[in-house]
Amino acid sequence: VLNKGNITMFTRAGAFGLDAEGRLVNPSNGYRVQGWNAQTINGIEILNTSGALNDLVIPIGSKDPAKATEQVYLACNLDKRLVEIPEGAAPETVQQNTWRVEEKVYDSFGTEHILRVDFTKVPGQNNQWQATVNVDPEVAVATNAAVGLTPEAQQGNTFVVEFDNLGTLRRVVDGQGNPSGEEGVLSMGVSFDVADTTPGAGGQNVRQNFALNVGVAGSVRNSVTQFAEAASTKVFQQDGYGMGYLDNFKIDQSGVITAVYSNGSTRTIGQVALGSFTNPNGLEKAGETNFLASNNSGMANIGPSGIAGKGKIIAGTLEMSNVDLAEQFTDMIITQRGFQANSKTIQTSDQMLQELLTLKR
Repeated sequence: VLNKGNITMFTRAGAFGLDAEGRLVNPSNGYRVQGWNAQTINGIEILNTSGALNDLVIPIGSKDPAKATEQVYLACNLDKRLVEIPEGAAPETVQQNTWRVEEKVYDSFGTEHILRVDFTKVPGQNNQWQATVNVDPEVAVATNAAVGLTPEAQQGNTFVVEFDNLGTLRRVVDGQGNPSGEEGVLSMGVSFDVADTTPGAGGQNVRQNFALNVGVAGSVRNSVTQFAEAASTKVFQQDGYGMGYLDNFKIDQSGVITAVYSNGSTRTIGQVALGSFTNPNGLEKAGETNFLASNNSGMANIGPSGIAGKGKIIAGTLEMSNVDLAEQFTDMIITQRGFQANSKTIQTSDQMLQELLTLKR
């Protein structure tokens, strides 16, 4: 669906471009592509395809703000065969029997921080591992861990992961002895000081909080486990990222336009509207592959693609011609033969004229 002033047109030519204001247009004539722009409500992009059509606008040069990490999910395996570290053990013994997991996390400014979790066996306790949590350990930023609650600054940065005799999670216990439940997702609240921030109430440092999820109790999938296999390092998801700029956009089969930002995030920005007709052969030609609705075609049924008889959009492809190729090739051959015959006639006439001129001389 295209808009030209107050006139609504329709086209099958989908080679869209952008004008100087970032509107999606047909570049050959500047007609504006119509659809529905997404509205952001409570941080979620919403498309209202029952609303009025508008010019689709691509926010060129727009920024995607940084998002602080709120969730980190661990899914590593802790090697059952590692041994307990005795008090006063040599550094190499400590290193050999400590399993370390590291992942990037982000604060509200989009600054990267290194989350480090070191797992060691709890001496004298079967199927129990102590986890020591640090953020930016090389710069000694204070970190704390607790179960189910936002950790306070004075709490420690260790917790215990307990497994059952099948090698799956049983529960977690924070450094204050507070146990989690034994069902569902087991997580540990983590906080750390964010440098160079405006102090909060009472002059306290601003702290970044996120949930460190170790998995589902009794589950192997996407959870920390304890089996007699080589320990593995896996953080399969964290939801923070730094600020990004609009890098590209894409259109899927339903016509939804998705913005792709340089930080890897994506956002829905709009949806292309399609129109269908009871009698598409009754459309009036308006030139340049554009058509107008007429009494013969009926009114346009406008809506999202793939609904109520509307086709789907296939991005990055060319539509084949809808003419009968055999008929067109036949007509072309006939035209070629006619041209050749006419050329021969002209050539013969020219020769006869030359003969007449020769006889006259």
